[in-house]
Amino acid sequence: MSIDDLLREARANLLRLEPAEAKRHIDVGALLIDTRPSCQREEQGDLPNAVVIDRTILEWRMDPSCESKIPEVDGYDQMIIVVCRHGYSSSLAAYSLQQIGLRRATDIIGGVEEWIKEGLPLSTLPADVRH
Repeated sequence: MSIDDLLREARANLLRLEPAEAKRHIDVGALLIDTRPSCQREEQGDLPNAVVIDRTILEWRMDPSCESKIPEVDGYDQMIIVVCRHGYSSSLAAYSLQQIGLRRATDIIGGVEEWIKEGLPLSTLPADVRH
C-alpha cells in the first residue's frame, strides 16, 4: 500500500470539514487539536482554542482510557478536529484516532493554509501546548 492509498483509505472514513464548518463546530464545543510543529505555528500563527499536541504522542493524549490523556477528552463520542498545515497528516492522525475508538474524529480540508485563506481568525494568545 502506498501513502496515497493509505490517505485515500483514511479520508474515506472521515467526514472532513471545510474551515468555516470546523470553526462552527469548535464554537459549540468540538475539541481542536493542532499537530503542527512549533516552526510552522511560528510562521503561520495559532488557531483560537486549539490544543497543541505533537503527532508523536497524539494517541496517548487523546485516548479516553489512557492515564496520559488530556483533561479535555471526555469520552469516545466527543468530536475531535485535527489540523495540520495542509490537511494531509491531519487526515492520517484523525483516522488513527478513529481506530482507537474516537469515532467522530475528523480533520480540516486544506489545514491551516485554507483556514487563513478563508480569513478565519488566528489567536492572539500563547499556544496551549501539551506534552
